[in-house]
Amino acid sequence: MNFPLSSILICKRKEACAIPELRYGCTTVSLELPSGRTYDTLTYGLEALETSPQLSQNRIREALAAPIGAKRLRELAKATSQAVILISDGTRLCPTGLLLPPLLEELNAAGLGDDQVDIVVALGAHRKHTPDELKRLVGAEIYARVRVHNHSAASEDCVYMGTTSLGTPVEINRMVAETPLRIATGNIEPHAMVGISGGVKALVPGVASKRTIESHHALSLTYKAVPGDPHNPLHLDLEEAEQLVPIHFLLNVIVDHNRHVLKAVAGHPAEAHRKGAEFAAGWFTRQVTELYDVVVVSAGGAPKDLQMYQALKALRNAAAFVKPEGTLLLVAECPEGMGNGLFQHWIETMGDRRKMTDKLRERFVLGAHKILHVEEVLSRARVFIYSSLPRHLIELLGFYPAEDLNATAQALLQDPDAKLALMPFGSLTYPRHHH
Repeated sequence: MNFPLSSILICKRKEACAIPELRYGCTTVSLELPSGRTYDTLTYGLEALETSPQLSQNRIREALAAPIGAKRLRELAKATSQAVILISDGTRLCPTGLLLPPLLEELNAAGLGDDQVDIVVALGAHRKHTPDELKRLVGAEIYARVRVHNHSAASEDCVYMGTTSLGTPVEINRMVAETPLRIATGNIEPHAMVGISGGVKALVPGVASKRTIESHHALSLTYKAVPGDPHNPLHLDLEEAEQLVPIHFLLNVIVDHNRHVLKAVAGHPAEAHRKGAEFAAGWFTRQVTELYDVVVVSAGGAPKDLQMYQALKALRNAAAFVKPEGTLLLVAECPEGMGNGLFQHWIETMGDRRKMTDKLRERFVLGAHKILHVEEVLSRARVFIYSSLPRHLIELLGFYPAEDLNATAQALLQDPDAKLALMPFGSLTYPRHHH
């Protein structure tokens, strides 16, 4: 793949005169380093693109006005009486509130009334949203105009559409499957399991049954993906599932950590996504050129550190930049705790982690599978965590609690020769290895 030059950041060594601020939930924490301490900052392509709320809106509207490989949505929608829009849930950075008004405008222009449109939150197997969360997610005005539904991953609420060649049974939300015009939205960023997010992910796992999601996720035990690259069996499996219940129109964005839209793509699900994916791969991956003794990583604040289930992504990214036997210090608030009941249940009740990972390799269990990710990180480095998680959970995960962030940082950096890196947006900064 060709990566744009903007993504290859030249790393400046910084003197620790300014105290770095790291995002933590909806606030920030200051990291006080030993005096005179230098460090490298590992981040994604932050510098080159202009951003503003107005530019975000313009980029979305321009994409809708010039769709890739497809008719304009207002043309497509003329022949239909009903449309469904799939949107991301609250654990994602997607600025759904910006995407919906221009989409509804297109549908209204085709003669569809708001009562002929449904919005479904593509939860996958994540938790349902409260009415108040749904209202915040779509915006109060849209919430008053259009029906908004939580997806249910129960098989009885889904329809079986067929099976992929890798054996994934495709069961899709009944309303979504039965609506004649399906529109998918979402945010594109690298993804450790399927290579890249956005695109077809709104459909599977977004509005698929738990059985479908578990079966698809289990393939990750057999096949590996390179973050940023959609050319892998897992992403192909998703594309094959989409053939069974096609997305008719796609609107995807690539956003920074402040949810500003850097680029928007619309149109044919595969073609538009491919364009967006190339940009996202260059923007959010960085070459692993050097390994560090200590990496301090923030997941990037909310929503990336809502729960340990999500914050682990930042930890996996950071592990690629640490020396074997090195140390990771994760800053992640996790106000929703572990973020998955099965994950927590296994951690709290099952024997040692070896037993858990053996069991998971024998039979994949969605949710509990995150223990494999914990194991992957711990096989490389020791992990300290500054968060609001109960101490017993941190320790049962195999991590060390960092009750005082700065005292922990000082203790880890006693050796003046220890090489230090800070990763302020760990969930958006993916490793890229020399091939």
